[in-house]
Amino acid sequence: MTSHTTRAFHFAPFRRLFFARLLTVLGNGIAPIALAFAVLDIGGSAAELGIVVAARSLFNVAFLLLGGVLADRYSRSRVLVVSSLVAACSQGMVAWLVLDGSATVMLLALLGTINGAAAGIALPASSALVPQTVPAHNLREANAFIQLGIYSGTVIGASLGGILTSAVGPGWGLTIDALGFAASAPLYLLIRSGAIQATAAQTHILHDLRDGWKEFISRAWVWVIVVQFTIINAAFSGVVMVLGPVIADASFGRASWGIIVAAQSVGLIVGSFLALRWRPRRDLFIGVILVGICALPTGLLSQSVPAPWLMGVFFLAGVSFGLFGVAWAQSLQTHIPPEKLARVYAYDAMGSFIAIPVGELAAGPLAMHYGTSKVLIASATAVVIASLVASLTPAIRRLDNSVQLKQHDLRDAS
Repeated sequence: MTSHTTRAFHFAPFRRLFFARLLTVLGNGIAPIALAFAVLDIGGSAAELGIVVAARSLFNVAFLLLGGVLADRYSRSRVLVVSSLVAACSQGMVAWLVLDGSATVMLLALLGTINGAAAGIALPASSALVPQTVPAHNLREANAFIQLGIYSGTVIGASLGGILTSAVGPGWGLTIDALGFAASAPLYLLIRSGAIQATAAQTHILHDLRDGWKEFISRAWVWVIVVQFTIINAAFSGVVMVLGPVIADASFGRASWGIIVAAQSVGLIVGSFLALRWRPRRDLFIGVILVGICALPTGLLSQSVPAPWLMGVFFLAGVSFGLFGVAWAQSLQTHIPPEKLARVYAYDAMGSFIAIPVGELAAGPLAMHYGTSKVLIASATAVVIASLVASLTPAIRRLDNSVQLKQHDLRDAS
């Protein structure tokens, strides 16, 4: 019998998972800034920097589904060990080339594809591993701590990236990223999770992908929310993050835009903290409604509102995303069969990740043709409609995580 007063950090497997992910996130917060200046330092243009960044992103998305299959077939901790070592080697080579002065744009792009593939394979495994590290009644708390680590690590890593790049050069920033991956590998190895799917050898990858797709598409609350976030990510993470700096340059300034984006990051952290304590019965339904708040900053950005107002609404949007993220992880981990969880995470991530570059690529041409204000208002409207449709979906309105947790708790006590 496990005491319900025991905290998630009491369990050694969870502690190892938390710190392994934190090390990776810290490094990945440093890497984009260091890499950008590394490309510019070797004479690369903005277009060539785009190629290096896009190469990593493309392979990241391309390997998500394979990562989902591997994480459901084999030990998730072992999948993470291998992906961490591959990422450490590829980033280590990038750092060496930059420090040695022999880096070229094509070499950086090639190594970026390897790093992106490793990250794509790791993501479903790291998300699906959480339920294997804590009892069911600690799951919400564990997800909130993991999310806190990700958001805090990203903010701290980005800050360190700027400081390290200006103080000692981009090569050393990339070296720290490689060391973060290397240090996470033994932590993943110590988790020692077993394989979830006992019949892996009897099936092939395409069969596993189809099986995961059936699980994903058979649950309306899953695919409706993924569609909702495909629209939100394209509109908010894509369009707003491209047009926001343009508006800032023409009005309230770059420094204020930096503070506005930082306010959203603070909101994400606050939302994750709130999720530790606030546990409504229909948390997913409430989360689906709350994320519609991001229509406010999207719409207000199109108007001539003062920067402090934008800071406030971007903060609220961050809080809503933080609360939703914990509810979403909790729902997937308690309602999806464990042997199919990583593949469902992979399909979810694909829907989310593909939408962002689509929004980023479309923002400029649409703004030139229709005007920045109209594009932002249309984006805000799309967010409201997507959130409204999702909130009216019966499967989302009825989903009750508390019932699922009580069933798990009874098994824990037996």
